[in-house]
Amino acid sequence: MFALIIMYITLACFAIFGLRYHTHMLQLSSYQFQGYFRHLRTDKKRIVGHIVFMLLSLAEFFRGDVSVVIPSGALIGMFIVYMTLFISYWPREAKKKFVVTDRVKRLFITYAVLSAIILFWPLPLLSGGNPDDERFFMGATMAVAMAVVYTGLLPLIPALANLINKPIENRINRWFIDDARRMLKEHPGLRIIGITGSFGKTSVKYYLTTLLSESYSVLMTPESYNTPMGIVRTIREHLKPTHEIFVCEMGARHLHDIKEITDIVEPDDGIVTSIGYQHLETFHSLENIISTKYELLDAVAEKEKLQGREAGRHLKFVNGDNEIIRKNMKYPDAITYGLSEGCAYRATDVAVTGAGTSFVVTTPSGEKAEFATKLVGRHNVENIVGAIAAANSLGVPMNKLRMAVRRLQSVPHRLELTKHGNVSILDDAYNSNPNGAKVALETLSLFEGSVKILVTPGMVELGEKEAEYNTEFGKQAAAVCDYIILVGQKNSADIKKGALEGSFAEDKIFIKSTFTEASSLMYEIDAGREKVILLENDLPDNYK
Repeated sequence: MFALIIMYITLACFAIFGLRYHTHMLQLSSYQFQGYFRHLRTDKKRIVGHIVFMLLSLAEFFRGDVSVVIPSGALIGMFIVYMTLFISYWPREAKKKFVVTDRVKRLFITYAVLSAIILFWPLPLLSGGNPDDERFFMGATMAVAMAVVYTGLLPLIPALANLINKPIENRINRWFIDDARRMLKEHPGLRIIGITGSFGKTSVKYYLTTLLSESYSVLMTPESYNTPMGIVRTIREHLKPTHEIFVCEMGARHLHDIKEITDIVEPDDGIVTSIGYQHLETFHSLENIISTKYELLDAVAEKEKLQGREAGRHLKFVNGDNEIIRKNMKYPDAITYGLSEGCAYRATDVAVTGAGTSFVVTTPSGEKAEFATKLVGRHNVENIVGAIAAANSLGVPMNKLRMAVRRLQSVPHRLELTKHGNVSILDDAYNSNPNGAKVALETLSLFEGSVKILVTPGMVELGEKEAEYNTEFGKQAAAVCDYIILVGQKNSADIKKGALEGSFAEDKIFIKSTFTEASSLMYEIDAGREKVILLENDLPDNYK
């Protein structure tokens, strides 16, 4: 009996650490089953450990005389694997910390119930307390068997609990959504501008909020709060009666994700910053990406239809430089912006200097205005022009916009430039996609005379094309960089292959297990002159 008590105490500690770890991965996967099971597929060492533990346990159960005092090899192996797993689950510092939300608390309550059902049902068989009793022996054997099964299947428990809790979570989310919708309806004068795109949406959101603030009181979704519940939280916690405009970033990983958001906020205007090959693992096709991004403009058109067409009331904006948008121009009345000929708001005479970037914007009416910003790169001009187009169309005059553009700051982790002595860091750590990676390298190439270093784990969530795009990324990097530091094993081989195909020197490619190791190396490289380091993508802990 004492041995069983020790077993349960040890198992409880193991379960707490193991479930905490896998719940963190579930949280990083936005509680989506597809993302969580991708994590399990990539977390091979732990999953193999759980499987080996169960196989060794079976070998121990079937070895015959389990009363032999000398431990078998299977039993020794079980202990080693168990302790290895135990140590691997010990809490460590994570890139994105585990947040104990109310949802997580509800999951742990479900874990406790599931654990009790799996582990404790044999205990009534031990009621006699006599080790010589056959009933007691059977109960003890079943208790050990259930402990083995529980340990082996522990990574699946968060998925099962998430499934069980789903109806509850849906009802809770519905209450919050209905409350946010009520708040919006009680604010009828509020103008809602939705922004979506495969890339550029966060930058345009920040820039547009700055420009609109010249004439209006503006609320925007903070940081990367671009999911339905993130947007609902923004409304419920930050919307005030004094706000005149709500700038709402809308993210998507699956078909119809944008419609889910537009059904909540019912946008008056919409901006599609880009359409590209991103999240193909969950979208499955470019056609699904195009359809989902256009759901924002569909919602604007539907609102215009329901309310009656008012001149200039419901506006649609699209990036006229984006090839996929140009080939799939669903709404002829959409206002285009960009650097290409034919755009309604067009930037020309772009000049990049050490102080930043200057350019001229021509409006649909033919008005021209010169702009200057401390930000560098063509992509920044593209995004700024999108913000200018929307702000000017909503009544902010160009002379006010000129001053506001001068004050624009880099968006955190999106080609954010910082200097540390003779080292410049281009921080593009938040996500990555083929077009964004190409733009980042183009920006890196602007730093002439400097040693250029790329630090990256590569691109993910690109489905079957992941290897192809990472190989191409390596070729593009070979044409720009002096050194390439790859992080982790997931995409390193493909990027290295592309770089070598691009005639890059193999002795200048390094592969490190962690970003910490890569960070140390990038500073250690003796370049002999100023260095510019591009940090392209930084995968969260649920990617291996």
